[in-house]
Order: sequence, then C-alpha cells, then structure tokens
Amino acid sequence: MKKQKAYFELSIDSLRILGKWAADCAERALPIYEALHHGDTRPREAIEGIRLFAAGGKRTAKLRVLAMDAYRAARETNDPAASAAAQAASLAAASAYTHPLIDVQQTKHIVGPAAYAALAVEIKKNNDPQYGDDEVRWAVDHVQKEICEILLNMPGREEGKSRLDKIMYDLDIGLRNKSLF
Repeated sequence: MKKQKAYFELSIDSLRILGKWAADCAERALPIYEALHHGDTRPREAIEGIRLFAAGGKRTAKLRVLAMDAYRAARETNDPAASAAAQAASLAAASAYTHPLIDVQQTKHIVGPAAYAALAVEIKKNNDPQYGDDEVRWAVDHVQKEICEILLNMPGREEGKSRLDKIMYDLDIGLRNKSLF
C-alpha cells in the first residue's frame, strides 16, 4: 500500500521571505567561490535571481536554470569550500520552489542555503567548526518568523553522520526553537 503524501498551505509571499533570507545566507559565502573563480558568475547570478523573485518578481523557469547553473559550478570546482559556496547559491535560488510537502527532505530547501554557506566558511577556515557554528547562529539570528513557521509544518531533521548533516540539524533545531519566542 502506497503512503499518501500530506501537504500544507504555503503562500508565494512566504516563499519570497524564504528566498530573501536564503540569498542573505548564501551571499555570505559567495566571496569564497569568487576568489577562486573570478570569471564565473553563475553562483552570483543565482543569488541575484532569487533576490529578484523575493522582491516581487515572477517565479520563472529562468530561476530554475540559474539554480542548476550554480549547482554545475559547485560540481565543476575542485575546491571543497568553493563548491559549498556555489551549492549555497544554488539552493538559495531553488528555495522559490520549496514544495508544501510534509516531508523531512523538503527541509533542505529551507536550511540548505545557510548550511552550505556555513560549511563553506568552516572549510575555508581550516575546517574549524567554530566558524560554521558562528554562521549557523547568524542565520538563526536573522531568520524571519514566517520561515520558522514553514519549517514547523515539516518533520524535524535527524543529526546524521556528516558535518553537513550536523549543520543542517543545528539549523533545524535553531529555527524551530526561535519560533517559540
């Protein structure tokens, strides 16, 4: 017997708020990518694309293309910090397509941009987790209530084994706890 998918209501205005915050988080790591790949503007264009949407623009196919282009940039670099920074930009652009599905996998659309940005900064700073934790705190401090409310509709993440999983878990917990205040 196939399990039925459960959905919740998610407005375009909430996706715009999410997109702005995701762009703010991802942009913090963008200089890591750009320092190594001066002429490659794909991650920056993805962030610019989500900012246009967040400011009231249409959610077009071009935004999906920008997200995929930034994802390709992440895969093409050999530098792990630069890859994480480009992945943050890709996920920021993709946040406009968060599905209102009650599924833990959808939480990556919310915490992913901030988590990959935190990972990029941490890697760049000699894999010191304090720097990643600082980025997590920044993201939680700057999140809007609407984003926490979206996340509360979804199951919580588990801690996982990788450092990225741990960062995503910390963000998930931080955003859920912030919603209480």
